[in-house]
Amino acid sequence: MRSMSGTRAEILEAAMRVFARYGVRRSSMRDIAEEAGVSRQTLYNAFGSKDDLLRALIRHFTDQAIARIEAGLPACRDLGEQLDLVFAHMVVEGFELVRRTPNAAELLEGFNHAGRDEIAAAAARFTALIERILAPHAPALARAGLTPGALAAFVQRAAKAVGAQARGREELTAQLATLRRLCRAAAGQPEGAQAAPGPD
Repeated sequence: MRSMSGTRAEILEAAMRVFARYGVRRSSMRDIAEEAGVSRQTLYNAFGSKDDLLRALIRHFTDQAIARIEAGLPACRDLGEQLDLVFAHMVVEGFELVRRTPNAAELLEGFNHAGRDEIAAAAARFTALIERILAPHAPALARAGLTPGALAAFVQRAAKAVGAQARGREELTAQLATLRRLCRAAAGQPEGAQAAPGPD
């Protein structure tokens, strides 16, 4: 017998496949139950509504992205590599997902009020992580008239905007590299051109 946590994980994976296939609006709880191989009652026991499931899925993606960033940070040699890592999991993975399955855009944009609230919570978590990465550079940032918190909020919003508006991977890569160079310059670590971020 599957545990409840195992069942929830399988339902989330099934929901992602269904949402990517049909979009959030056109997907039903019946579709998701069938994809997960569970009864509708089991699905509703795990997630009371499609809104609850959407929120949980966004939270799940955020948890996974942050966990991968946290795992990779110790191997980063400098601020540039740290930011590349953040961009790869915060922006590039979602960009590639939408490029492969356009219906996934509804999920990444939040689709409705419930989803957008969860997207906002995810943005706050990424901002806090970026602020922690920038914190050791606070003295240099202060000389530029910046704080780690203010720059982190800007970086998070700018990076997500680039991911939403870039017309292709080349443009995405170039703009994220520019954002990285701006941050390094503000932190007193100017750099030359480097390879831009991408998912592992």
